[in-house]
Amino acid sequence: MKKLLSLGLTVVIAVLLLTGCGKKSNDEFRVGMECDYAPFNWTQAKEDTFTVPIESGAFAGGYDVEIAKLIADGLGKKLVIVKIEWDGLSPAVQSGRIDAIIAGMSPTDERKASIDFSDLYYESELVIVVRKDSPYANAGSLSDFTGAKITGQLNTFHYSVIDQIPGVSKETAMETFPAMIVALQSGRIDGYVSERPGAISAAASSPDIMYIEFAAGNGFEASVDDTAIAVGLKKGSDQTDDINKIIAGITKEKREQLMLDALQNQPIVID
Repeated sequence: MKKLLSLGLTVVIAVLLLTGCGKKSNDEFRVGMECDYAPFNWTQAKEDTFTVPIESGAFAGGYDVEIAKLIADGLGKKLVIVKIEWDGLSPAVQSGRIDAIIAGMSPTDERKASIDFSDLYYESELVIVVRKDSPYANAGSLSDFTGAKITGQLNTFHYSVIDQIPGVSKETAMETFPAMIVALQSGRIDGYVSERPGAISAAASSPDIMYIEFAAGNGFEASVDDTAIAVGLKKGSDQTDDINKIIAGITKEKREQLMLDALQNQPIVID
């Protein structure tokens, strides 16, 4: 009898725990990001009015965080930031560990094969980040980078477009942008491919580097889906339509202001 009572009590507790967890999950909007790609997202030790706590500790800020706040508010849910390495983001949303990826991710055809995407929430262009004392500091076209040691982030479109540079020395892809900045400053590479906001952020925090923009016809060839960013979601997510409505309500002026704010608010030294 005692054993049966114990077993029954265990079952009741398990049910209550599962019910509690389910309720908590339904009230949360769990968003995955690297927290390492300023000005889109970064990690900092101290809290301020612009940051959101990271589930594993510290605080996240940046453009993606501001977009995540707006979406979470629109959904009527509590925002939870989950810090995940780039290659782990898609598997995390597929498994249900997170509800969405808001991490400067472009909705490329390759990614669309495994996850769904919202409408675009930012559009940018590709540039090359170099040192100010580099022989490539005055480059104006991709052909000016012939022979240069160029890299990009691992498993991104940034890395694949390097092949468009004639005679380039395509270096091994790196996992993070901070790693590429260190490699650039040490002379291991001559430059790396980045979206313009990320390049502005890097130049702001490291006065010895700059970025090269290209006039039409002189730079990289890329589709809108390759250079714009969207929210990544699990295939068949029931939140896609609601998220698209929220994104549609964020005006172009609001988006530009959020990016300007992110560029101004980023820590000089990212923790």
